[in-house]
Amino acid sequence: MENTIFSLLPPLVAIIMVLLTKRVLLSLGLGSITAAFLLADFNVMDSLSILVKAFTDLFYVDGELNTGKIYILLFLLLLGCVTAFVTISGGSRAFGEWALKRVKTRAGAQLTAAVLGIIIFIDDYFNSLAVGQISRPLTDRNRVSRAKLAYIIDSTAAPICVVSPVSSWGAYIIAILAPILAANSLDMSGFSAFIQMIPMNFYVWASLLLVFISSWKNINFGSMKVHEDRAITTGVVSNPDKIAPGELKSDLPMSKKGSVADLLIPIAALVVGTVSAMLWTGSKAVEGRATILQMFENTDVPTSLFYGGLFGFAVTLVLFLRQVYAKKAVKSSLLTTGLFEGIKSMLPAVYILIFAWVIVDLVGALETGSYLAGFVEKSNLSIGFIPFILFVIAGIMALATGTSWGSFGILLPLAGDIVATMDSSMLLPSLAAVLAGAVFGDHCSPISDTTILSSTGAGCNHMDHVMTQLPYALTSAFIAAIGFLMLGFTGSTILSLSIVVIMMVGALLFLAKKNKAADAADETKIA
Repeated sequence: MENTIFSLLPPLVAIIMVLLTKRVLLSLGLGSITAAFLLADFNVMDSLSILVKAFTDLFYVDGELNTGKIYILLFLLLLGCVTAFVTISGGSRAFGEWALKRVKTRAGAQLTAAVLGIIIFIDDYFNSLAVGQISRPLTDRNRVSRAKLAYIIDSTAAPICVVSPVSSWGAYIIAILAPILAANSLDMSGFSAFIQMIPMNFYVWASLLLVFISSWKNINFGSMKVHEDRAITTGVVSNPDKIAPGELKSDLPMSKKGSVADLLIPIAALVVGTVSAMLWTGSKAVEGRATILQMFENTDVPTSLFYGGLFGFAVTLVLFLRQVYAKKAVKSSLLTTGLFEGIKSMLPAVYILIFAWVIVDLVGALETGSYLAGFVEKSNLSIGFIPFILFVIAGIMALATGTSWGSFGILLPLAGDIVATMDSSMLLPSLAAVLAGAVFGDHCSPISDTTILSSTGAGCNHMDHVMTQLPYALTSAFIAAIGFLMLGFTGSTILSLSIVVIMMVGALLFLAKKNKAADAADETKIA
């Protein structure tokens, strides 16, 4: 069943079930069972064995601990504890009061979150969680729905990382590009190619335009409008009928002597600790003197997140103890309460991630990505269609597999091989289309870890985030696809990017007019 049309069944089962039932764990479980049956040729005992192995390999593989997965889960738990203790120390309350005096509009709160998403560009995992922790008190106070915050986080995390050379994504992509360029005898470094591809990543620019203008002008469409209308009219920012990962369920006691520093210092400690750890782990993997780019190219992201999380947690604990002993504002018994509530708040995200990792590993074993990639290789279309086709295939692959990085690894070399036999001038546009499509698919996939962590960071129900973001992602993708068609047939990056921008502005004007008409109709009904 490997590398055949049947390899599409598991992700299709998971995605269709999650859309029909809205039950993520059940849907991921059914998708995993389907994959196991296909891998075992429908032998029940062998299928069970495959499922057990896929689960145990997340924690223990080849005779040693799988620290990559374990460290990410531990980072999530540490972040939950940091959030709890920041709340107890009064940092969240103080920041909310401070921000309320300065950011007085919903648009300001949303734009602040979007700007933070661009500033914190080192890694998408860290971006998704850190921006959520910083922005949540501000957006809650200004009646911005958690679904809108999750969308802002997700649509600035991966898009910024994929065009930033000094990020874990940029370093990974540059490392893949180098041998592709060498194989095509192009006198160009991986870094130079990456920089030239930045303006060609039309999905990124369409997504960012949509994020900023929809936040500024309060443009909401699809199911997002339901969440935003509820937040504006009632002040209820999250879906009251669903569980949201990363949300503290208990009303924790808060210090009345806390300050904004009790929030900002732990976040700064997380950033400094994580970036320092990324540079350290990257330098250890390079022989001799390493450049900054080489450090990011070779960094160990899970380990760096864990060490950064430990450092941030230690700093947060010191601030909590200061509130206990120096300011005598809270009781020491809240130490165990903070740990318990912090860990408990992250358990839903941990469960979803574990199930998502299992299905991603099984889909990888079925070679679903390779099967999809084969469509591109066998196509005999005009070279002008290749960037558009690669964009669509990369989107489908990332949607089905839940990983943009996996799509990069498979499709970038394949794109290089295809274009080399046709027209080398289309190499960079084709590679840029792969990057753009993979990010689009990642945004749409309910099994993507970045999507899961964005909903976690925002404290939004996972399926609420997936369903509210989907219309926005599809809008950006449709416009980007037209841009790649233009790029394929004209070869002009400036013309194609200009058309993408004009179309997005036009779409936003249309949506704003439609939004205004819907609001007026609602007001008439109320009257």
